[in-house]
Order: sequence, then structure tokens, then C-alpha cells
Amino acid sequence: MSSRLVAVIVAGSFFMELLDGTVITTALPGIAGSFHVGAVDAGLGVTAYLLTVAVMIPLSGWLSDRFGARPVFCAAIVVFTLASVLCAASQTLWQFVLARVLQGIGGAMMVPVGRTVVLRGAAKADLMAATAIITWPGLIAPVLGPPIGGVITTYASWRWIFLINMPLGVAALISALLVVRTSERTRRPFDGLGFALSAVSIACLVYGLDLAGTAGTNWLVTAGLLVIGLAVGVVAVRHALRHPTPLLDLSPLRIRTYAATSGDGALLRLAINMVPFLLPLLFQVGFGLSAVTSGLLVLTVFAGNLVMKTITTPTVRRFGFRRVLVGNGILVALSLGACALFGAATPYWLICVVCFLGGAFRSLEFTGINTLAFADVPAESMSAASTLNATITQLATGLGVAVAATVVAVAAGGHVPTVLDFRLGFVVGAVIALAGALMFLRLDRSDGAVVSAGRRTSATRA
Repeated sequence: MSSRLVAVIVAGSFFMELLDGTVITTALPGIAGSFHVGAVDAGLGVTAYLLTVAVMIPLSGWLSDRFGARPVFCAAIVVFTLASVLCAASQTLWQFVLARVLQGIGGAMMVPVGRTVVLRGAAKADLMAATAIITWPGLIAPVLGPPIGGVITTYASWRWIFLINMPLGVAALISALLVVRTSERTRRPFDGLGFALSAVSIACLVYGLDLAGTAGTNWLVTAGLLVIGLAVGVVAVRHALRHPTPLLDLSPLRIRTYAATSGDGALLRLAINMVPFLLPLLFQVGFGLSAVTSGLLVLTVFAGNLVMKTITTPTVRRFGFRRVLVGNGILVALSLGACALFGAATPYWLICVVCFLGGAFRSLEFTGINTLAFADVPAESMSAASTLNATITQLATGLGVAVAATVVAVAAGGHVPTVLDFRLGFVVGAVIALAGALMFLRLDRSDGAVVSAGRRTSATRA
């Protein structure tokens, strides 16, 4: 069966999960009203989901090896869909929080295991096209989520945010059962200590980053959580390096291209994930625009993402990974810097052009990083590489929002943020993106050639 068809099915399930996570933020006031609690209390549902996903991701690799990627992926779809129904049916806050925890368990299994299914089944020549397909949900969902959530909560009920997952989940499950192939299973002992260490470390880091991005946070508590998370993380890394079968396998980091995209790529992921946080706030808080107008402007980022998908593969094959990741990474930094020049008097058409180009550059950079990360990973290491990549991505995403929120909060000095405060956030993001792009200069021009060469060149060489 075509690897691209499998990638489309996996991407659809990713989109369902990621959209659910971004849509809910705009629905919190409605959820709080239904449960007769404050909006901050309703935010427990968001926090519980984020923590569950982050903690359970390292477990997904072991489950995939032990029971097979196909059954675990299908089970994740079932758990996520049923939990969505329970979220919609919740009558109290704690019922809702528990349902979100169950939903997080399904979501944590879906992303890394689904990616493993795609990467194991795709030939090297098809890897870039497959990666481009499964990358788009991570770019589009954060942009579409807030406006879709606003429409649903305004004209229907917040419960429909979760109910729409039911037909999507059923369609994804049937497609996966029909298309996705079974894979070999590997019996290896469960690393209980490794799971405990990674769970504590990741939970502290994710929750600390989440607090850092919240207005009026207690910085002493936030700093304490981050310090504990880093300290336990060091212990977890030492354990993983010494354990014969660690839960979170770090061996893919020995592959040079994988290590480069994990480290340097994390900086670009951090910077790029500042955009969905900063842009809507700049438009609504800084410029005083309505949520509808703000949403339409941000949608131009989504349009840029889509258009770039049509030329990503020929672009990388023409110039190679090193040139694309460095040159396009610089363009990502420039697009972030251009957003810092926006003012209330800036014409809408100019804002749309900058956002469209920024979305296109983000799309190309994400696809390039994600493809090169797995270009040299052997099939037997795909599960470990996918799990580790998902963990790093989760932390980089949270860090991006935290950095953006912290910069704006510090610049505002306890007052309502102004346009100047948001401009500083974009400048910081541009500097981080530029640093990440220039670090890719360490790559060789031939890195990833087995993927970027394409089928024709690969066949000729063979």
C-alpha cells in the first residue's frame, strides 16, 4: 500500500488531536460557565491533558515495540475518540479533567507511534513526501484552532468541540485497519525506573513552562519546577545511557543528522511556535482588533503553509538540505523580525503578505528538519527515534510559548502589554531562529542526499 496514503491517514489523526488541543483554549469561559467554576479552574482540563501527553510519550515507543505499531496506533485512536465523547458528556469539572487525562493517554500514543508507522513503511525516496504530509497538522492546527473554537463556542456549544472527534475518529480507525500493515514485535523488559525518572522530569518541565506562560504566575514556584525537572532529567539521561534496554532510548542521537536536527532544530521549533501565541495577541490586545478580524489575518499563515507544501520536495531536491535549512531558516528569522514592524496603521494587505510568506517559510523549514532527522535512521531504530523526537518537540513547543509570554510580561512590567512589548517578543524569536539556522552550517552538503536525490537518481545509483 502507498506510503503516502498511510501518511494521509496518520496526518488526519494528528490533525484531530492537535486541533482539539488548540480549540479548547477559546472555549474555557464556556466550559467554566457550564461547571459553575472560574476560568482558571477550567484550565485544569488543559493542564491535565498537556501533562498526560508529555509524561506518556516516552512509554509509546516501548508499547509500539512490544505490541506492534499498528494495534497501538488503532488503540490510541479508540481511546482518544471515546475520551472525547466523555469530555462532551461531563457534568462536573472533575469528570471533565479525568476524561481529558484519558484523552491525553490516547494522544500521547497517536503521534510518535503514527509517525513510526509512516517512517517504517516509506522508502527513502518517498520519505520527504510522507514527512511533508504528516508535518502539516503541527503547522495548521495552532493557526486554525482559536478561530474554529471561537465559532463553535459562539454559535453552538463547547461540547461540540469534542463531539466532532467522534466521526473523525471512526473514519481514522476504519482507514487505519484497512490500510496500515502489521509490523514486527520486539520483546524487551520494561524500564520502570526510567519511566519514573522521565515522567517526573518531563512533568516538572512542562508544568513549569506552562506556568511561565500564564499571567500573574509565581516565579519562585515556576523556577523551582524547572530546576527540579532539569535535575531529574540529568539523572534520567545518565540512567538511559547505562541501562541495557532504556525506556527512552538515546542511541539515535549518535546519528549526526538526527542529533543536529534535534538540537539546532529545537531552536527553530521554539521560535516558530512563538508565532501562534504572539500574532493573535498583537492583533487583539495591541491593535484592538476583533477576534474575527484577528483570526482572518492569522489564517494567511495557514495559506502560506499550504502553498509551500506543493513545492517543498522540488526545492529541497534542487538545493539540498544544508542550503535549505540555513537559507530558509534565515528567511524564517526575517519574517519574525518583519512582524515586529507591524503597527496599528500597517495596511492589512501588507500584514497578509508578511504572514503568508512567514507561513510558507515555516512550512519548508519544518518539513526539512523533520525529514532530515530520520533520513539516516535505520528501520529498527525508527520507534526509538520517533519517541525521542516527539518528546523533544513537545518540550520545544512549550518552551516557545513560555519564552514568548515571559518576554512580553517582563517588557510590560505588570501592565497591559502594548505594541512595543509584542515587538520585543518577535525580535527575540527572530534572534533565536537566526541562531538555529546558522547552526545548520555544520551540516555537510551531502547530508540527506539519499532522501533528497529522489527516485530517479536513487535508481540510477543502484
